[in-house]
Amino acid sequence: MSAQAPAAPQAEAGQAPVNVALCTAGLALASFMQVLDTTIANVSLPTIAGNLGASSQQATWVITSFAVSTAIALPLTGWLSRRFGEVKLFMWATIAFSIASLLCGIAQSMGMLVVSRALQGFVAGPMYPITQSLLVSIYPREKRGQALALLAMITVVAPIAGPILGGWITDNYSWEWIFLINVPLGVIAAAIVGGQLRHRVEQVEKPKMDYVGLVTLVIGVGCLQLMLDLGNEEDWFASTKIVVLTCIAVVMLAVFVIWELTDKDPIVDLRLLRHRNFRAGTLAMVVGYAAFFSVALMIPQWLQRDMGYTAIWAGLATAPLGFLPVLLAPLLGKFGHRFDMRTLASFAFVVLSATCFLRAGFNLQVNFEHVAGVQLLMGLGVALFFMPVLQIVLSDLDGREVAAGSGLATFLRTLGGSFAASLTTWLWARRTQQHHASLTEHVSLYDPGMHAQVTAMGQGDLQRGAAVLDNMIVHQASQMGFNDIFLLLGWVFLLITGIVWMAKPPFGAGGGAASAGGH
Repeated sequence: MSAQAPAAPQAEAGQAPVNVALCTAGLALASFMQVLDTTIANVSLPTIAGNLGASSQQATWVITSFAVSTAIALPLTGWLSRRFGEVKLFMWATIAFSIASLLCGIAQSMGMLVVSRALQGFVAGPMYPITQSLLVSIYPREKRGQALALLAMITVVAPIAGPILGGWITDNYSWEWIFLINVPLGVIAAAIVGGQLRHRVEQVEKPKMDYVGLVTLVIGVGCLQLMLDLGNEEDWFASTKIVVLTCIAVVMLAVFVIWELTDKDPIVDLRLLRHRNFRAGTLAMVVGYAAFFSVALMIPQWLQRDMGYTAIWAGLATAPLGFLPVLLAPLLGKFGHRFDMRTLASFAFVVLSATCFLRAGFNLQVNFEHVAGVQLLMGLGVALFFMPVLQIVLSDLDGREVAAGSGLATFLRTLGGSFAASLTTWLWARRTQQHHASLTEHVSLYDPGMHAQVTAMGQGDLQRGAAVLDNMIVHQASQMGFNDIFLLLGWVFLLITGIVWMAKPPFGAGGGAASAGGH
């Protein structure tokens, strides 16, 4: 395979750190910290809004600003790594992340916090793909699957831990510490990796700045992300704001794609999609992650809104999802290369599909153990999903394309998650309304029997009884909408099994430069 040639020199040219285990710990710490911050502030928004004298709607910009900036920065990873080198980019981004976290923690107004979160999101963009590239490059080929398995575990566990840790810190200390905790962690991670890779030799270029690509990327992706984040609040295309954002996003992204495909030195190399495995793996990753993100979004909301769980108990019910990925990561990294990556990924999607079909049969009487048990089973699918698909994604890229491919794939995966969040929220609300309308068609207080039953529900008060009945119908309608969406997600996961078989081997850790770069 043509990608094999560059991989061996990279592994043999003095790229190894002084201490592989210590360097791995530093890289993993940075990656975990960055991924954790995508969700850690979610449960703290009411407290933040109250302390800073802002509305709940204004507080959502703490999440939105981070997401928009990260989405803009991710595709720039390849250009930045060519310009500055991977080690310098990692260190600067990690230190800048710590500084931005400090600014978030000392913010005295919502405006300052939102601006600081936007800065934090922008410098966080390159951290994940560059961390992956550096991590797998320090391992010999036969052990690079273990590095990918470690990254897969971080990708799964960190978003689950975020809300639980954020809620605990906010309840027991103060919301500022969900950001301030990053300061020492970022400095430690940068110091470890910088010290371990100080002798690493890297080829640095001075590519010209693609201003057209940069401007259209920033405006297009920024408007698209804002449209997705604000769509449900603004009633989608009934809002002039959403229509304008959509039009700008479509025009700018169309210009961006055309320009990047024709420019000699694009800031984002879309031509990477010419590679079969990168194209198939990225498509499977985007659709699979979007479906997974929908599950991760719906379960906590359903537990709190319809099942009456507190935020902490909702977190405990969802936490078993991370158990098997943690336990299986070392085994998968060690023995995974013995299997066809497409077979592992297909099995993962079948398991994920089965868990969705199980949830499609849930009702409002389902107990904690049942919810947690399905989450535990889903962990098996998740453990076998990320690592094989990550290997497929970059298996046919050469050494010069790895960082750019990692950034582009992560960017598309992030957009997939944003689309999934907006679409799932909208679809759940719509199906709930439809089921509510259907259920209330059969309720009439002019029916003597129904009148008596509703009055009894209100302990002799008809109005109170009607309120109790309506509340029951709302929850039942929401549950029916929940079941509808999980039935759909079950079929989506099954369909993805066909996508991974569009890729062609080899995928193994020794199969090419892709395995040296990681995703």
